[in-house]
Amino acid sequence: MPFRIFLAGAGGAVGRRLVPLLRDAGHQVSGTTRDPARAEALCRLGAEPVVVDVFDAQALYRAVASARPDIVIHQLTDLPPGLAPTRMAEALPRNARIRSEGTRNLVAAAREAGVRRLIAQSIAWVYRPGTPPYAEDHPLDRPADGSRRVSIDGVVALETQVLHTPPFEGIVLRYGQFYGPGTGVDAPPAPGSVHVDAAAQAALLAVDRGRRGIFNIAEPGGPALVEKAVRELGWDAGFRLPA
Repeated sequence: MPFRIFLAGAGGAVGRRLVPLLRDAGHQVSGTTRDPARAEALCRLGAEPVVVDVFDAQALYRAVASARPDIVIHQLTDLPPGLAPTRMAEALPRNARIRSEGTRNLVAAAREAGVRRLIAQSIAWVYRPGTPPYAEDHPLDRPADGSRRVSIDGVVALETQVLHTPPFEGIVLRYGQFYGPGTGVDAPPAPGSVHVDAAAQAALLAVDRGRRGIFNIAEPGGPALVEKAVRELGWDAGFRLPA
């Protein structure tokens, strides 16, 4: 069934791979970017470009209302390519703000527009240390401190809003570390990473097949257990877009 989809973060590494998948599945996509220079590229991919900053709540409300989406997909991040260590200290607070304040604005706009399903990007490497692999119900490492605590607080804020804001069917995709086109990384940077094409496929599958809840999206053999995504979404870690 085709849907009207509002893709927040369509200009990002996952978003650029997701737009053509959604388009080819028959969905109508409104895709956001903060950078007006990226609007033409989104058009070429098959999205209706929306230039908006997630921190501008009123502009975001207007953009979502105008798009009249059935489903909102949240792929917003603010991280350097390849998670470059020299830039992460300054990037982590910005990214945590997107996950907390940005998600709050997007959730409010989606709720006001009558959206029924919200799918959001999270991360799969913030589980509390124990005996891996970790299923989705394993606790997050909330006692952590330092920069790890900054990331975890942002993740908790995002996931709480997506999963516990009625009347949404909230779906959280906990991704492994990205590699592939647009990421600055060509090979898996760690066990349990995920190619951006496979990450995009998970979001596409969640449009139709996902039930409310959390799904680990990472390559097998890493710290995150992925059987739930394979079983319930039909997700394939080896999925790649045609060259």
